[in-house]
Amino acid sequence: MPMKPEKLEQFRVMLTQKINDLLEDAGKTISEMTSGSKENFPDPNDRASLESDRNFELRIRDRERKLIAKLQEAIRRINEGTFGICDTCGGPISEKGFWQGPSPHNVSTARPNRKNLKSW
Repeated sequence: MPMKPEKLEQFRVMLTQKINDLLEDAGKTISEMTSGSKENFPDPNDRASLESDRNFELRIRDRERKLIAKLQEAIRRINEGTFGICDTCGGPISEKGFWQGPSPHNVSTARPNRKNLKSW
């Protein structure tokens, strides 16, 4: 049974909002890193702490960049009408599966605790 249009729109709005939030955070990071006010640390330990913090922030933003791509893929699947349909078996993915990740493509990723089918 395909997902209802109201539910699809709810997911679209939620995904779009998440993308906007992530892009806003990225913009703040860029503006903080390009402002040279925190650059003058004569103490090597303070300088090392600043560099460590920057590296950590950049790793977070890289992970968020990858998440944005997955969120955009989910929106593309909503637009194409394939959101909520398993790529492997063509069956519906339960709504609970979407709360585990932005874009499950098959039933097994939507239900990671699923038992092996051979045991059924």
